[in-house]
Amino acid sequence: MSKGEKRRLNREGLKRLAGIFSYMWPYKVPFIIGLVMLVVSSSIFMVFPYVSGKLIDIASGKQDWFINHIGKAALLLLAVLFAQSIMSFFRVVLFARVTENAMANIRTDLYQRMVSLPLAFFDKNRAGELISRISNDVSILQTTFSTTLAEMIRQVIILISGIALIFYTTPALSVFMLATFPVIVVSAAVFGKFIRRQSKKTQEELATANVIVEETIQSIHSVKAFTSELVEIARYRSSMKSVVKTALSVANYRAAFISFIIFMLFGGIVAVIWYGATLVQAGDMTVGDLLSFVLYTTFIGASIAGIGDLFGQVQKAIGASERILEIQKETPEWDLDQQTAISPLTGDIQFSDVHFSYPTRDEVEVLKGIDLHIGQGQKVALVGHSGAGKSTIVQLMMRFYEVTGGSVKIGEQHLADIDLPQLRANVGIVPQEVILFGGTIAENIRYGKPGASQAEVEEAAAKANALDFINSFPEGFDTLVGERGVKLSGGQRQRIAIARAVLKDPSILILDEATSSLDAESEHLVQQALNELMKGRTTIIVAHRLATIRSVDRIYVLENGHIVESGSHEELVGAENGAYKSFIELQLEG
Repeated sequence: MSKGEKRRLNREGLKRLAGIFSYMWPYKVPFIIGLVMLVVSSSIFMVFPYVSGKLIDIASGKQDWFINHIGKAALLLLAVLFAQSIMSFFRVVLFARVTENAMANIRTDLYQRMVSLPLAFFDKNRAGELISRISNDVSILQTTFSTTLAEMIRQVIILISGIALIFYTTPALSVFMLATFPVIVVSAAVFGKFIRRQSKKTQEELATANVIVEETIQSIHSVKAFTSELVEIARYRSSMKSVVKTALSVANYRAAFISFIIFMLFGGIVAVIWYGATLVQAGDMTVGDLLSFVLYTTFIGASIAGIGDLFGQVQKAIGASERILEIQKETPEWDLDQQTAISPLTGDIQFSDVHFSYPTRDEVEVLKGIDLHIGQGQKVALVGHSGAGKSTIVQLMMRFYEVTGGSVKIGEQHLADIDLPQLRANVGIVPQEVILFGGTIAENIRYGKPGASQAEVEEAAAKANALDFINSFPEGFDTLVGERGVKLSGGQRQRIAIARAVLKDPSILILDEATSSLDAESEHLVQQALNELMKGRTTIIVAHRLATIRSVDRIYVLENGHIVESGSHEELVGAENGAYKSFIELQLEG
């Protein structure tokens, strides 16, 4: 579903919009007061054309009204405008207070739901689309509830009361006017639908151009590495030519549409004024009544045109509410409000006949009957070529995904029976690609234990071999790491991640290619920090490098989702034609 896509105004769509409206219920008192002020101010304003007509009649010598002085009639008009202005001011303020608070609650709930959803959800949805829902879609709803809703109520009041008043004051002229309206409305509806269809093509062309920008910026390192700036500029320029061509075509149709509407609308007004002038000439109505009628019909015409645009906004709001409710209906991994007592997890880790397929590729089985045993306090390495299933085992251990067959246990407990907060509080991970948050070094280390003192942070940094480089910065622990940690080197980011894991003090440690992208000096420092971190912990190591894996208690060799060998380094190297021996020989040749 594209951003800003409209949905039909039907019962189902309005029910979805009403579901979003529930967020405004806590602020019902100011909303109802604002709604009353809106109705009263709109009703008062409909007196304006009537009094204006009477003002002209008084000036013409007609004295058939309870006010018979021009000055008093003018003061009454000013009083109507003043009352309408005051009520409009308070109505806007009250509606803004309601919608700002309600939309903040929607954004907060939406964000809370997003971060509580399983990784499978994020595999199926692009980050840009999710950000759009929490920003653009909620902004559409904000506009709808703060402006569009009020404006629609106001226009409906103007339309209904305006038609009632002209039929009451000038019935003959009203019938004539309504005879001209269907031609204008039907013509405008048909032409307008065609214009909207053409405008959608422009939006699609522009979306294609924006994809090029997004891809280029996300892959800017590759663009510059291949000196492809001119290629990307040419792609974008070509795409923009298509946008301009389509947009100009739409502009031509829109110009014709506007010209047609101007001619038809004002032609209808001329016809009404002509007929009204003949009635004035015949003495069947006064000049003031004609002025009131013209003003009322102007208001009615504007309200009809306005309601058409407002319907479009409501359709967009229904589409936005649908996209938001789609996320709200997703089942979270666990209830963020539940309180879980965190205690250490002890016992052996046992994978028994584990099968697994990723939800986005359920036809491809990644793990095919995995059996492995990790004793408490043991260090185990998972070895194999890319795509063998090593990282998948790690993700199942973190319960980022649920196994599709078999079972995983820690001690006597099935992994699926352990509360997620309890499990993940006991598992620490140092990944290959460390992504830091854009705060300070201290804040990133403290992410492993949010309530940690500065002394604990410094102690963790010292154990991670990170204290020296941190103290070399002028701001020390208050140094900003930049977006995703770009101001630090790869080795520095790794040691920050290790310090974070040290501070977390997990029972189970996972090292996922933690040194594979480092130079020799950085690897030596990081490896020292990892050795300190692994002491006394059950450790799962995913690695290629011989230095990382040769000292572990047991090595499991994976090929195509199967464990083909297991044993110590010495046992596996000694196996003739073994997969591990072949793997090591290839690495040494490299």
